[in-house]
Amino acid sequence: MPSRLIPLFPLNVVVFPRTQLPLHIFEDRYKEMVGEAIRDGSEFGIVLAKDDGIVNAGCTVAVEKVLQMYPDGRMDILAQGKRRFEIQSLNEDKSFLQGEVTFFDDEEFAPVPGEVRQLALDNYQELSRLSNAREHASPDLSDPQLSFQLAQAVPDLDFLNGLLRQRSENGRLKQLNTFLAEYIPRQRTIERMRQLAPTNGFGGKHVEL
Repeated sequence: MPSRLIPLFPLNVVVFPRTQLPLHIFEDRYKEMVGEAIRDGSEFGIVLAKDDGIVNAGCTVAVEKVLQMYPDGRMDILAQGKRRFEIQSLNEDKSFLQGEVTFFDDEEFAPVPGEVRQLALDNYQELSRLSNAREHASPDLSDPQLSFQLAQAVPDLDFLNGLLRQRSENGRLKQLNTFLAEYIPRQRTIERMRQLAPTNGFGGKHVEL
């Protein structure tokens, strides 16, 4: 598959196809990048930024709506995920990072068992009730890649990055269910302990000895 050069936007976030991402653009290089995307109706790639660099897979987004423009060129935009990609090489010819990427999509299309899909929906509802669930737009339950819609509520970026790379909807939903089967009870316990922990008059925890 031929590669293509696209702008890259490293962020502490993972975005999926057909999900929304609100962004506040304030750095000059990214004002330039997003300005070009708006002008040309083109896409740019969101890649997860980590302490030691960026990961080598991401998802492009297109600007769906400009929410606000500021006098100094800053802007609030609403972007929507489009296509998944893998980075083949990096290019620093412009003020912002670019990458030669190849796009990919699912390669296995076995029907998803009804019980797997229903369990994922149930787990999503339970996850959404937790206080640390990630803020997100309402999921499109008719999306054939339902896993991407449901995973928006998961706050674990490393897990989301792995899910993005998975090339089977059946595999993603099973991966999501396995992860949430451990994550949800653990978070419930953490939240319950926080609620039950007695506090002293200064708002700190008080331990009975």
